[in-house]
Amino acid sequence: MHKKNFILLFLFLITANTVFSQKDGYWDKTRATTEEITVSARDRIIIKTQDFPEGTTEVVYRITLLDKNQQMAGSLVSVLKAIPDPTGISQGSAGAVFILSKISGDDKCKYAVFSSAELAAKYKENGKTDNACLVQDTPVSKDAKRLSTEKSACMQSGSGNLWFGFESKNWIMNQKIILEVVPWVDNKLSRGWTLENRKAIIDQCKTSNLAQKMTNSDDFCVCILDKIQSKYTFKEFQKLLTVERAKAFKDFGNSCFGESSLSKSVYDDLRKQAAVLAKQGKQGEAIVKLATIINDGKATALDYNAIGSSYLLTKQYGKAIKFLKEGEKIDNTELLIQLNLAHAYLLNDNYSSAKAIYKEYQSQNVTDSLSWTQKIKQDFAAFKKAGITSSDFERILKLMEK
Repeated sequence: MHKKNFILLFLFLITANTVFSQKDGYWDKTRATTEEITVSARDRIIIKTQDFPEGTTEVVYRITLLDKNQQMAGSLVSVLKAIPDPTGISQGSAGAVFILSKISGDDKCKYAVFSSAELAAKYKENGKTDNACLVQDTPVSKDAKRLSTEKSACMQSGSGNLWFGFESKNWIMNQKIILEVVPWVDNKLSRGWTLENRKAIIDQCKTSNLAQKMTNSDDFCVCILDKIQSKYTFKEFQKLLTVERAKAFKDFGNSCFGESSLSKSVYDDLRKQAAVLAKQGKQGEAIVKLATIINDGKATALDYNAIGSSYLLTKQYGKAIKFLKEGEKIDNTELLIQLNLAHAYLLNDNYSSAKAIYKEYQSQNVTDSLSWTQKIKQDFAAFKKAGITSSDFERILKLMEK
């Protein structure tokens, strides 16, 4: 083969593969409909398709009229083996040509497609096609079309079947009609996870305690949904006992929370919220946010310092000491904790313990630009603003001047 031709063939194959591999699903050949119908002269007949499997998003059908003793050259199922993606049929590809029967007779018929048995029965009775979802009013000897849930009313009723109505245009002889219908099944939808069902899981997730800790729980809830979809079909999940479903949510939630960056972002959000609340003087609400971090075992030394500071400002000195001591275990070099611990002892009438800490770190900075003494002055001013006073404040400030 000439090199240039080889390259062109290679590019064609790549392009064809791209065109025919856009959807994740399969042609369900076991539940395809293949009916050979004999329609009496000037008669109408209704054919119901096989039940479409769950997850059917589109179908391809082919109608072929044959003369007496004619046989089909190849079934629709065999043709679709070469078209692994139904979108290829609608893109002007070779599949759109080959899907039509290679053989047909001279006879012609009209046909209509209905989405319910009741509508089809009325058509058989009176021949009216007003309620049909598709009408072929010009007599044809062969026809083929793709019907999808996105574009065709025939596939939007969710009935799981279609009804084909044929009307013979032969006034003398019977007609031989071959009807073939092959459903395309979306892999995900075949497990019952429709848009509505997936949304129900997301909504349930968003009411969970873990999700409510998050500023934005979308990624977290989608992670849980993916895990549930992978393990269960929708029907299987619905059949679980209430306690079993609750456990599945909890287990998958813990897994999603731990295996992603969600955990860090959630606790960072709680810290930011607590800081804003504390600045607004809402110390009780700040304590609740910080307690969540501590109870979940995710607290840093600074988290313990923050909750200790809020307890100080709400005059809960015993609790302040308790949490500040816990923070000290994590990092005994954190001077913000040491300073708040000294304040807690001072306000809790333990001057000697407070004095020892105040003096020990007198020559150091609590941050890179704030001295120990400057921070004491700031804190005492904040205490006074919150209505917390002590005659020992002046004693400590004089002590710091020595």
